[in-house]
Amino acid sequence: MLKEINDENFEQLIFESKKPILVDFWAPWCSPCRALSVLLEEIYSEYHTKILVFKLNVDNNPKASYKYGIRSIPTMIFFKNGEKKDIHIGILSKEDIRKKLDVLINS
Repeated sequence: MLKEINDENFEQLIFESKKPILVDFWAPWCSPCRALSVLLEEIYSEYHTKILVFKLNVDNNPKASYKYGIRSIPTMIFFKNGEKKDIHIGILSKEDIRKKLDVLINS
């Protein structure tokens, strides 16, 4: 199961990680978010030694959502060394997520 992060630990986890991070901005009432969550679980099981994947509930965590301009969900933000490297709004195929992660890992 993917780990939840929140406004209180978001910055620390993002900036202290030695691994690239994918953050899924979501909400429980969002059907596309639930579909994406299934894909992210599968991807995390494949990439767990190379990346971290976190979920952030936008309803419960307005600070991080506001800071990163989240206006539509699901939104995925890809971080490396504490910096936002890529963003995608909506659902991507598993293969397209893998491609983005591979670029992040190998950059």
